[in-house]
Amino acid sequence: MIGEIKPKLTLVGAGPGDPELITLKGILALGKADVVLYDALVDKSLLKHATENAIKVFVGKRHGSKMNPQEETNKLIVEYALKYGHVVRLKGGDPFVFGRGAEEIDYVQQFGIETELVPGITSSVAVPAYQGIPVTKRGVSESFWVITGTTSSGQLSRDIRIAAQSTATVVILMGTRKLREIVHEFSLNGKEDTPIALIQNGTTDTERIVAGHICNIEEKVQNSGIGAPAVIIVGDVVRESPKLMEIYREAIRV
Repeated sequence: MIGEIKPKLTLVGAGPGDPELITLKGILALGKADVVLYDALVDKSLLKHATENAIKVFVGKRHGSKMNPQEETNKLIVEYALKYGHVVRLKGGDPFVFGRGAEEIDYVQQFGIETELVPGITSSVAVPAYQGIPVTKRGVSESFWVITGTTSSGQLSRDIRIAAQSTATVVILMGTRKLREIVHEFSLNGKEDTPIALIQNGTTDTERIVAGHICNIEEKVQNSGIGAPAVIIVGDVVRESPKLMEIYREAIRV
């Protein structure tokens, strides 16, 4: 039957912010979309990869906003897929790294709709890399943790307390508003002199960074005015960045 609608969801990771960091497979998926549902952290220039006839719908939300709750987004995916066909759900970073992508796929599959995942470059690795911070480096850090700073209940993740006891690099997403609690956990483990950096709007033209140590980062962040969305990196790898070396040389001289 000509024009038969074939419902499908393709979950696409848009990458950490720079629109050029989306994958080729993600771009190709956008070109085949009948509908694109996109988030707040997605660069809108990516929408040009969809056809002119594709329906583009903003379903993003910011901290403290009740607009477009997840349940509503799940329902919209199904509604658009059944009505128009191929829905591309465009999400910042990687959909399976604190992106609730698995929840969306679970919901959609209940309706017998075909699903596909196109992974994205996660901000947990790419944002530090743009500032020359390697999350692992031989002789410095053997592993890294990626932890949400704020759980679904609004509390600080208990995993941070465990991670603070290790020698691993700790990357914290969605933790800017929990910075005081994060600092407290590392301080309890004698990590006051551990390097830490916060990077706001990483990989974009508005990227900002502040770096220091656990003992002084709160004051530095307050003076800088940096806020969410930001990635927090804690560990000796921070001082390995060529861009940040002078900060830590000055600290040693003092």
